[in-house]
Amino acid sequence: MTTHTAPPNPERSLGQLVSDLSEQTSRLVRAEIDLAKAEVTGRLKLVGAGAGLLAVAGLLALYLLAALIATAIIVLDLWLDLWLAALIVTVVLLLVVLVLALLGLKSLKKGNPPTPARAIENVQQDVAAVKEGVQR
Repeated sequence: MTTHTAPPNPERSLGQLVSDLSEQTSRLVRAEIDLAKAEVTGRLKLVGAGAGLLAVAGLLALYLLAALIATAIIVLDLWLDLWLAALIVTVVLLLVVLVLALLGLKSLKKGNPPTPARAIENVQQDVAAVKEGVQR
């Protein structure tokens, strides 16, 4: 629904001017709300991605525990070749868990808090512009 406003006319009535102001304010508020929704949605996606990475890191941490247990059993059995293989697997799993956890935390920090910073700034600028226009 698009409306065309008439070009400014010095002989427009006060009622017409108030109507135009109301319509433009309504459009501005709707645009700011849409911007706020878009910002919050983007930040929540980052939080979701970070949470997913942390969940994968937690699952791999369980595999890490199993590998540590297997390594301890093999070390006790004193089969050096198997011990070395189990130790290598354990170290690799530990590195994967650390990388996933760090990536997850970084993603969570980027998305928190999920506030619409740009929309808030735009509303503050709009309010300042309206105040300046009223004072003239």
